[in-house]
Amino acid sequence: MPPSCCGCLSQYTHHHLVAFLLTFFSYVFLHASRKTFSNVKVSISAQWTPTPQNGSAPAFSPGETWEKNRLFENEEQATLFLGALDTIFLFSYAVGLYLSGVIGDRVNLRYVLCFGLCGSAAVDFVFGTLTEWLHIYNVYLYCSLWVLNGLLQSTVWPCVVAVMANWFGKTGRGFVFGLWSACASVGNILGAFLASSVLKYGYEYAFLVTSVVQFGGGVVLFFGLLTSPNEVGLSMDCQTGLCPVDTDTNRPLISNKEEEEEEKEEEEEDDVQDRHYRSVQGSSKAVGFFQAFCLPGVLPYSLAFACLKLVNYSFFFWLPFYLSNNYGWKEAEADRLSMWYDVGGIIGGTVQGLVTDFLGKRAPVLAISLTLAMASLVGYSHSPNDKTINAVLLAITGFFIGGPSNMISSAISADLGRQEAIRGSREALATVTGIVDGTGSIGAAGGQYLVSLIESKLGWIYVFYFFVVMTGGSIVFITPLILTEVRAMWRERQTRHHQL
Repeated sequence: MPPSCCGCLSQYTHHHLVAFLLTFFSYVFLHASRKTFSNVKVSISAQWTPTPQNGSAPAFSPGETWEKNRLFENEEQATLFLGALDTIFLFSYAVGLYLSGVIGDRVNLRYVLCFGLCGSAAVDFVFGTLTEWLHIYNVYLYCSLWVLNGLLQSTVWPCVVAVMANWFGKTGRGFVFGLWSACASVGNILGAFLASSVLKYGYEYAFLVTSVVQFGGGVVLFFGLLTSPNEVGLSMDCQTGLCPVDTDTNRPLISNKEEEEEEKEEEEEDDVQDRHYRSVQGSSKAVGFFQAFCLPGVLPYSLAFACLKLVNYSFFFWLPFYLSNNYGWKEAEADRLSMWYDVGGIIGGTVQGLVTDFLGKRAPVLAISLTLAMASLVGYSHSPNDKTINAVLLAITGFFIGGPSNMISSAISADLGRQEAIRGSREALATVTGIVDGTGSIGAAGGQYLVSLIESKLGWIYVFYFFVVMTGGSIVFITPLILTEVRAMWRERQTRHHQL
């Protein structure tokens, strides 16, 4: 990191640090709770299917031998229902994101965040713990609870991104948001650790621990979070020394001295306007949903994220189950091994975000990473039955898939919500973030049932081929943006050449 960046970071107050940490850990706890369901699928599947009987058992009719908690005839049916629950959750989550983004731009962000965190924790407790303690097993109850859980969890991401964008300016956003967006991966690691630690007592205790932690996080956030610098009389004057991302991708970021001076003046003007948004937070007019959807770059990045989130969330929901079923490893061991995918995502999001700040371009970095992701998926699909090799390949795959996913859902969404097309209307951050993440969740929702269906009919190898196709699709959707930014970089190079 350049020295100028370090100088800027020293100007941040403790309020910036508190906002960073509170939003970071609020989503860590949410994702830890969400991860629990994927970590205990093997145990849930075993609980929902009948126990095999030996040959000496009397030949009673199925109605006489069936146990109350046996919802399905075999493991295959249970697996399909688990996939259906993932799909139900993600569809309701996607619908909720579209609504939550609009609400977040009109209601106090702290209230929305606390409501989502505490409400989701309560639903998780009922779904995984209370139903098991009371021996209540009902397909319709599980589906209803998971719909409600998706709607409640959808309130969190658009709001935490909006809070972060309020506190941290656009310059250096790739690095700051790349580091901060590791919250989802850290939550996955925490969830896997907590679940594997108490799984021996029963899967209901995994839900109990994570839901209690999440509820406590919601309470702390309610009393400690400041949603913008304006609440403490601060303004965002500090800018990092990293190269800013220009919202006009057709104009070179690095040019001759006169152009650089003009850009510097424009950036200062932008910063003044950004500070003005924050100072009039309550009085600015919110951007409408359809207006936000039509903003430049929102649709292509949303469609690309639909393909990419399908792959990323398939690893999130199915990786422990895949490791346990495909390699025969114990469920707790599979949970711990799955953490390496998230470790790769943490490093990938931070490193790639930093690179985009220095280049001043995001789309070309995404294209390179996603191309390498396709190769890493093919490599991982042929991983041998060796935990060390599997962990290394998982980390590499997480680097190239989780990194771009983190960037699109955080830094790029914040860029889109603060572009030139909506100057004068600050209230678009949560709406745009909800649109991008909501569209991504729709793609992920459809993919989860397809994963379970493809696996049951064709096997896991074809699931990975499916992932490769979807990753390629995300590149296709952002190709126009890639070409635009590459042409801009070429013009910059030509300008510097002529100067020499």
